[in-house]
Amino acid sequence: MTWALRWHGTGGAGAVELGSAMATIERDGSPWLTIDCGSEGLTSCLAQYGEPPRAWFVTHVHFDHVGGFERLFIATFFDAARLGRTRLYVPAKLVPLLHARVADYPNVLAEGGANFWDAFQLVPVGDAFWHDGVRVEVFPVRHHWPDTAYGLRLPQSLVWTGDTRPIPEQLAQHARDGEVIAHDCALRGNPSHSGIDDLEREYAPALLGRCVLYHHASAEDADALEARGHRVARPGDVTPLAPPHAGMPAD
Repeated sequence: MTWALRWHGTGGAGAVELGSAMATIERDGSPWLTIDCGSEGLTSCLAQYGEPPRAWFVTHVHFDHVGGFERLFIATFFDAARLGRTRLYVPAKLVPLLHARVADYPNVLAEGGANFWDAFQLVPVGDAFWHDGVRVEVFPVRHHWPDTAYGLRLPQSLVWTGDTRPIPEQLAQHARDGEVIAHDCALRGNPSHSGIDDLEREYAPALLGRCVLYHHASAEDADALEARGHRVARPGDVTPLAPPHAGMPAD
């Protein structure tokens, strides 16, 4: 099996030209687990695969990460082969926030007779969940407000930080086996997002060397990060991954 991370979008909320920060973990070229569902990212995702992927993970519920769910609902609800079979893995503390953001509109269909969650199989998750035989770890990150944003780990393969400030204590635990680290990073940080000065201060060079930086404010900022010697993600990039370790952690 071959594993890879396909980047549908790499921009911050205001960088529409770079697309919503969103990616899909692929196995043998097919979508295995898609991370987040921003509007622009969803457009790229559907163009790539021709249909919605069957499994999604939500990192947090800012609209640049969940703004595509109304469109995903329509694409799923009216497809009998998909109705109720598309999995949404959502950290348990995010479920009420996601419901309030995208699912609580009265009469999701004008003609009535439908609930938003009818279209999906909602799977609230804690510290880990099983997907297609692989145990995926979940951990909190530092974004905007406590307990509202989460990253994920495929052991020995990938760590996706989601939107975050530096998290050296989390990466010491969840990026300990040589994983590729997809990390939030702009040229300049702010109270919710990492800047490159933050990462260069907080992370050892060997750890930072495994990071692929995304959530840029502009293509020019991505160029500047690359000029400083860092790996950056651009829309449409495919990052090779090692196969994940499937089972329970040894420790």
